[in-house]
Amino acid sequence: MTGTEVVVVDACRSAIGKRKGSLKDVQAPDLLGDVLRGLIDRTGLDPALVGQLVVGCVSQVGQQAANIARNAWLGAGLPLEVGGSTVQAQCGSSHQATTLAHALVGSGLIDIAVVGGIESMNQVPINASVDVPFGTGRGERFREHYEVTTQFEGAERIAEQWNITRDDLDAYALLAQRRAAVAVAEGRFTGQIVPVSAPVTDDEGTVVGHKPFTMDEALRPTTLEGLAKLKTNMPDRPGGSRHTAGTSSQFADGASAILLTSADRAQQLGLPARARLVHSVLVGCDPVTMLTGPIPSTRKLLAETGLTIDDIDVFEVNEAFASVVLAWRKELGADLDKVNPNGGAIPFGHPLGASGGILLTRALHELERTGGRYGLITMCCGGGLGTASLIERL
Repeated sequence: MTGTEVVVVDACRSAIGKRKGSLKDVQAPDLLGDVLRGLIDRTGLDPALVGQLVVGCVSQVGQQAANIARNAWLGAGLPLEVGGSTVQAQCGSSHQATTLAHALVGSGLIDIAVVGGIESMNQVPINASVDVPFGTGRGERFREHYEVTTQFEGAERIAEQWNITRDDLDAYALLAQRRAAVAVAEGRFTGQIVPVSAPVTDDEGTVVGHKPFTMDEALRPTTLEGLAKLKTNMPDRPGGSRHTAGTSSQFADGASAILLTSADRAQQLGLPARARLVHSVLVGCDPVTMLTGPIPSTRKLLAETGLTIDDIDVFEVNEAFASVVLAWRKELGADLDKVNPNGGAIPFGHPLGASGGILLTRALHELERTGGRYGLITMCCGGGLGTASLIERL
């Protein structure tokens, strides 16, 4: 918690594109640039007043390298005088970007910040920044202390440790898909999605024009019978595997953007203060299971704000794998009706570096839709990290 009150003026995102979907041919800086420009246009803010831009991105290689924050901002025709930096905290990258921007404004160093998040997993594959011939970050010294595992293995160990069965995972995935379908059918996301220019190609793959992309496209018709037929992610794993593609997040493309200001600056400029950013944390956890971070980050956030789990009206817990959400719920005792009420990364996809901003955007809009007061956003991150933020609707 900081001395200067930090408020959320607006939070928006692109629609999420599926693997080989509508955004597959959109360059990552252009995707982010469209969403940044959309944020500025929605708020009517003079972009020259922005103190700093902070963007989260995971695979910082190729078109997502060389400070994509700066390149996307300039490519969108926004003022060159505004500085920008790019943050990497694995899946929590744009969530950590929000925390850093929260600190910048809360400390008084700047009074207006734009937070962004980006990942084009079609353009830049998930392991593109680590599958390179320059060594590994988890080398001999790391291995002296910790076993090197994958996120798939971590998800399986979490399911084992918390006694979460294949049936439990499938049931949660079905719930997530059903909630997502209702949210889309009722138009709950309309006010948070900004159009992105997506190419239209002919049968030979030649670009013949562009159209606005405004609808999340990864949802799939789902039944328990269908989920039960899916192969597990790790069929040869000793001890067996429980997760499938149906209970794991989907690869996706997407971008997010959030405008934060001090409460005083928002009032001076006549900008709406839609929520207060109460507190933000980043914690470490076991890097072997690696995906348990939402548990300690939520506990730390609640302890430091003096709230209880029952005080929270909406939880956005990233659905990297179904076991992550279910283990978190078992430990914290949250009411499942409040958790990911509109579905998450299982039905919609998980555009890594953008997801933290997407979750905060969903939480803000859901609080406004339902009249709730507090929203808690939390994520697991590769390597053993947990992020958490608390917003209060105003």
